[in-house]
Amino acid sequence: MGCKIKICGLIRDYDALICNTYMPDYAGLVFWDKSRRYVNKEQAAGIRAILNPAIPTVGVFVDAPVKEVAALVKEHIISIVQLHGKEDDDYIRELRKLCSVPVIKAFRLGEAGGSGDDVFERINQSIADTVLVDSGAGSGVTFDWEALKKIKREYFLAGGLSPDNVKEAMKTGAFALDVSSGVETDGRKDADKVRRIIQAVRDLE
Repeated sequence: MGCKIKICGLIRDYDALICNTYMPDYAGLVFWDKSRRYVNKEQAAGIRAILNPAIPTVGVFVDAPVKEVAALVKEHIISIVQLHGKEDDDYIRELRKLCSVPVIKAFRLGEAGGSGDDVFERINQSIADTVLVDSGAGSGVTFDWEALKKIKREYFLAGGLSPDNVKEAMKTGAFALDVSSGVETDGRKDADKVRRIIQAVRDLE
């Protein structure tokens, strides 16, 4: 099975059309209001309506009330939940009581989150369906990928990914690559950069 790719941070109808053209494995919608890629429920529903139904939408949250997250799942705006805050296993259990949804739990490595054994123990023992590792909360910066060898489960790799380093990123053995700023120009999704990174992943599978 080849590496998957997620285009995160869709904010415009045009972003959905780009994804429809190049068909990433996942499309991400950010519901954290401190992000410059934040979308509200109505905006997200509009993007979901345009997006090809074959592309799962991942909702990105930071310490959001669990009922709000579940509501977006139940209304079919998102089909996967990605947690970037202090959400713990109890939060995930509560979410699963409210709706049946795959959960991705994000962990920070590098300077932002450390690289000691403690963080890898939490990564490997999390009850989330899968995990995501990043250098920060959408920092757009890479970190020392050697540390990824300590992860004993499937993971999404994020942080500073672009068409220029995707080949090296795939060598880490990541289940999926999560890219946002690396396919943008002046803060907007760039169709050519999306094409290049998805084509690179497909060619290297």
